Amino acid sequence: MSVKIELLNPSLNKKDFSCGKHMLDNYLHTQASQDAKRKLCVIFAMFEDTTIKGYYTLSNASIPAELMPEAIKKKMPGSYKSLPVTLLGRLAIDAKFKGQGLGAILLIDALKRSFSVAGESLGSIGVVVDPPDEEAVAFYKKFGFILLPDSGKMFLPMADVAQLGL
Repeated sequence: MSVKIELLNPSLNKKDFSCGKHMLDNYLHTQASQDAKRKLCVIFAMFEDTTIKGYYTLSNASIPAELMPEAIKKKMPGSYKSLPVTLLGRLAIDAKFKGQGLGAILLIDALKRSFSVAGESLGSIGVVVDPPDEEAVAFYKKFGFILLPDSGKMFLPMADVAQLGL
């Protein structure tokens, strides 16, 4: 059986997922399905059989233009006080599968989907994450995300996503 990344569905075993971070575990166990029903986000699960190995969420968001680096801000129309982005709200790997590169695979999948939608259906100048800790900051930095001043958020422009050759 091969690993798949698809929308979270009721046939998957959410209750046994544990990444070791209560906020991320609890979200999948108790809130994810409701958020999807309410169209607050989409949840993609990486799974084999019914075992969830990891998941991530995507939704629309906006970032105040003043948080953007000057190089990006100067390319945007001054009339935009907020700029449209794709929010990668959560990304987690079950502790049983850590160290296998699955986080990178999930992130690349999220970036591909974000880029595809931005090119076809929805305006988005980049992907934003709100890393919960320094471990997450280091992870996202490896993929070119930059810290946005005074916000705790990190940003990867769609132009950079395009250069990843996804």
